[in-house]
Amino acid sequence: MKRVAALYRVSTKQQVDITKNDIPMQRIACNKFAQEHGWTMVLEKEEKGVSGYKVSAAKRDAIQELKTAAENREFDILLVFMFDRLGRIDSETPLILKWFTEQGIEVWSVNEGQQKMENNTDKLINYIRFWQASGESEKTSIRVKTRLGQMTKEGVYTGGPVPLGYKLVDNGRKNKKGMPVRDLVINPEEEEVVRTLFRKVAAEGYGTHQLASYLNGLGLKTRQGAKYQAATVHRILRSELYRGFLVRGDSRSDRIEGLQIVSDTDFLRVQDILDQRNVKNENKRTVAWNNRAQTLLGGNVYCAHCGYRLTSSRHISKYVDKEGFLKQTDKPVYICYHNSRKLAPCDGPTTYRAEKVDAMVDEIVRTILANVSGCPEEEVIKEAYARSAAKNKAEQ
Repeated sequence: MKRVAALYRVSTKQQVDITKNDIPMQRIACNKFAQEHGWTMVLEKEEKGVSGYKVSAAKRDAIQELKTAAENREFDILLVFMFDRLGRIDSETPLILKWFTEQGIEVWSVNEGQQKMENNTDKLINYIRFWQASGESEKTSIRVKTRLGQMTKEGVYTGGPVPLGYKLVDNGRKNKKGMPVRDLVINPEEEEVVRTLFRKVAAEGYGTHQLASYLNGLGLKTRQGAKYQAATVHRILRSELYRGFLVRGDSRSDRIEGLQIVSDTDFLRVQDILDQRNVKNENKRTVAWNNRAQTLLGGNVYCAHCGYRLTSSRHISKYVDKEGFLKQTDKPVYICYHNSRKLAPCDGPTTYRAEKVDAMVDEIVRTILANVSGCPEEEVIKEAYARSAAKNKAEQ
């Protein structure tokens, strides 16, 4: 009596829902098929919510476990409901089927019979079958993306994790299948938290790490129940949903007033700050890199010898005083990182005392501001006008 290993797979998480689960149907059909042929079912593998079109066989545990079992001669027949349950990648799935047949394993489908690989005709039919399955998946993907894009432009929320500041409510709407469809609305309990995040960046220069600590300090969790990370906060700050626009891929709705939490002014100011802090825009930056450091110029001062940024750190030195007690000093410093790690030639000092540097800069800035405040307004205007006129004349 031949031993059978069966593989059941559904592609989406919706198909795993208890009311729509397709796997029991596949299991019943495969077990009935095996009994009719006098085979014994010895192994069954399930894949729930695994796309055979997007996920490579190398990343599918069930396929790898079946390969191991085949090498150990634990079964004689690999049975599926349809061959596309093995996968829908035209450049890969035919090779999976070929691999099993080379191990002496018969590959059967309840609906399509046995797939052999004995001659070139078998190989061609095999390739055409999976090429067709791949094409169907691709067309389905295009149809779904197109429809979701259309719904987004119409102002319909198309799913996904609910962003901070919003919640879903049932307004009585139903889809074509009669199932309830929930709408996205502002969550009053989180609305002010979102505004605070944007204000802290726009007015106080907060960075994403600081904001993540702020949210975690409030005891808030992500929709997945995890702590907030800098990357999560960055996605929040970049989301146009807070301006009232639904966006999905290249599709964008008109402004939905009922979804706007953040003013255009604050949102655009935050985008400008985030863009300037991007490493690619280093030469255009006019805002502080960050304000996390305990030094005046943390992240915003450079080594005059090698041109690389100085990093803020703390110098801790320990000593024993006259009475024999162990003491230590903790002073902020600037460090030329490239010099300290020998990453670039630099003939300057490795460490600068932050207290000394900050005091010098503070004195210079105060002197400049004092000169500006003491200068007659008319003279400043005339001087600026003369510079502008000279520049325009030179360009002309």
